[in-house]
Amino acid sequence: MFEADVKGVLTSVAERVQNVVVPTVFLLSPARCGGERAEQLVTSQRSELGAKLRDRTATLGEVFAWLSALYFRGKLTYAQQFGVPLVMAPGLGLRPAADRIASADLRAMGKVEVESEQFVTPLRRDAELVTREYGALAQVVLLGSIATGKYVDTLIDVFGERLLFPESFVGRGDMSRGGLMLRAARSGEELAYRPVLGAIRKGTRPPKLPKPPRAPRTLDGDRE
Repeated sequence: MFEADVKGVLTSVAERVQNVVVPTVFLLSPARCGGERAEQLVTSQRSELGAKLRDRTATLGEVFAWLSALYFRGKLTYAQQFGVPLVMAPGLGLRPAADRIASADLRAMGKVEVESEQFVTPLRRDAELVTREYGALAQVVLLGSIATGKYVDTLIDVFGERLLFPESFVGRGDMSRGGLMLRAARSGEELAYRPVLGAIRKGTRPPKLPKPPRAPRTLDGDRE
């Protein structure tokens, strides 16, 4: 269904970072592929992204960013800034964000429940591929909810204590997490991680993020 080969992507990255740095592989939880918003995109005759879906020129990353807005855009921007992003595609396992998809692909993903074997079986297959390609070298960071039992348990089975998550995610909603990751990507300051194994999966809500500072005005009155 998809063009890019996960093994090829991982091998290419492994060759580039060999003897340089420890790579970080980010596993991005999926956008909701079913429901009214997804159908709106598929059937739209005016949307540029809808047209790209019909032509199979839309990428998995841009479609999920449209469906999930700030949250997925934050995850993808952050992962691209600090490591190798792989997206959980329902029913297809882990896929590069640059994979091109069509309307039929999105509808097929919309029929797969996240808590189903149809979702976790290919996810386990590709998670094991990540382990084979990198061994114990890579950090593996989950950018998604650690409260979602089925796929989190599957990833823990494969990666054990090597599966990490941003500790500042605990207690935050999706929009807050998205904003947090966009700020971190823009500042170049990576978030702190902790192992998923043994972590508190639900916590109290932290304070809201402060508003970013406003850009100074130039002499002509525009903001920089």
